[in-house]
Amino acid sequence: NKAASGFFSNIIREPLVGMEAVLPVKESVVHTHATPRSAVGFLIHGAGLTREQLGPRINLAMPGVCCTVGEQIESLRRIAGDKVISRIRREPDELIIKIVSGWSERIDAKRALQLGFKAENSFDDIVRIHIEDELGGKIAA
Repeated sequence: NKAASGFFSNIIREPLVGMEAVLPVKESVVHTHATPRSAVGFLIHGAGLTREQLGPRINLAMPGVCCTVGEQIESLRRIAGDKVISRIRREPDELIIKIVSGWSERIDAKRALQLGFKAENSFDDIVRIHIEDELGGKIAA
């Protein structure tokens, strides 16, 4: 995955299936996450809202779990163990660091939450849901 944001999911997805993942940024980088399950829920819930409910501003920032890359890794460790974590290789990439440093770290999803949109409550939830939905509940040894 050549997308600058790809590492956020790669450092979870690849180690769980026995593959190495590259972490190109510091563990202090903050990002907001939601699962594909939540994304589908956002679309379904949004389709049921009226223009009147949305008001004059129809764009919304969706909710998610805001955490550091280090917190992501610790969630993965709690759920999958040290062997899985050992598959994450730290390899700074100045281009990705520069790109990511220009992104917003926190998302204000207050309006979306008021309209009933829901996401996961913790990054542990995100890891568990990925294992359930994408890996059939199995982690590579």
